Amino acid sequence: MIESCSQSAVDASLKALNKNSAGSWSIKEGKLTREFKFPDFVLAFGFMTKVAILSEKANHHPEWSNVYNSVIINLTTHEAGGISKRDFELAQEVSKLI
Repeated sequence: MIESCSQSAVDASLKALNKNSAGSWSIKEGKLTREFKFPDFVLAFGFMTKVAILSEKANHHPEWSNVYNSVIINLTTHEAGGISKRDFELAQEVSKLI
């Protein structure tokens, strides 16, 4: 069974993620979240397609939304009841797409 991270583990993992990432992930409403902006809808949708492939391979699927050139991704591990190592691993892979 997957366990949620302690608050200190979340803080340390978030710091490490943002150190290696071009943008900034944050914690909102108990979820690891980030907004990505693109020049247009086609590029935003292409990014979502790439994230979908990563998510399927990891068997870990984001909560997300898209409006025109903006994609918001929220990560949480429902079976763990919070943020887990899986969320940070997927966030790291998503960040590499930018």
